[in-house]
Amino acid sequence: MSSLINTYISTSPDETEEIARELAKKLTKGDFVAMYGDLGAGKTAFTRGLGSVLCPGEPVSSPTYAIVNEYYGDGVRLCHFDMYRITDDEDLYSIGFYDYEDCIIVCEWSENIEFALPEEYYKVTIRRKDENTREITIEEIR
Repeated sequence: MSSLINTYISTSPDETEEIARELAKKLTKGDFVAMYGDLGAGKTAFTRGLGSVLCPGEPVSSPTYAIVNEYYGDGVRLCHFDMYRITDDEDLYSIGFYDYEDCIIVCEWSENIEFALPEEYYKVTIRRKDENTREITIEEIR
């Protein structure tokens, strides 16, 4: 079951980060944020906003080549995955995905691992409306 939290319009990376900061205030250890959106939609900017609340001072960047970046805050660990090149469960095992516990997981390109998403998570979809405008939909999947 899905319940819509809200839909937002962002006209800049700063606004995208601000929207994410509001969601970050609700997150606790064990939460999963599944990100959906095309290349350049703003998934990493959204994650920067989450990180600014959860792990202040940590420089959040895209984990495209590393596959996962970990950030540490006061009593919280944020694990930021990029699943762009992940195609199956074997790939997830090889990167140790199932070993990540006691953290908040943010996962870009979640459409590639829908088979592995938890029963409960936040679904964040970012759609590009034009060069600067994004529609950001946040759903709570339960």
